[in-house]
Amino acid sequence: MSARSAETGPDTTGEVQVEVRLVKAGRTKIRYPATLVADDGTHLVVRAPWAAPGVRDFGFVRFEPGDVFTEHYWRDRWYAVKEVRTGDGTLKGWYCDVTRPTVVHGRGPGALRYELLVEDLDLDLWASADGGTVLRLDEDEFEESGLADRDPVAADAARRALDELELLVRDGAFTTLLGRPRPS
Repeated sequence: MSARSAETGPDTTGEVQVEVRLVKAGRTKIRYPATLVADDGTHLVVRAPWAAPGVRDFGFVRFEPGDVFTEHYWRDRWYAVKEVRTGDGTLKGWYCDVTRPTVVHGRGPGALRYELLVEDLDLDLWASADGGTVLRLDEDEFEESGLADRDPVAADAARRALDELELLVRDGAFTTLLGRPRPS
């Protein structure tokens, strides 16, 4: 976890560094550096090590030091997908956050910062690597958040996004969303 800002240009390794800032209820929840893998103008992919201190055990998966997250963000979709692997490359699964479409700040020539702003809307989905476990998470937090009263359009988009993610996983089309072929 780091609060350092990211430059738009390459770092000393030639990789473009960005900063991911996840906000929830108007407050920064976490901020961390990542390396830009791809950006086609709509879909951004970054890679980052597990950014929180220590281990986070959810019961169905553990995130721990050494884990590597390949994170997919969209400027036009209401979710982000984080592919989680161990340090040796073993796939654990995908943690999907329902979010507002990602906003990119400071992109382009002369910009001093390249930041991804991601607004978490509480709903999440976990899909295990083997596809055997698909869990809808935090629906109670979403209901208690009051988003449906404050912004019913966003609340509806969030619910549809969670449904879409679950359907993609259960239909076996999830990896195509991430730019990979559908498993046979």
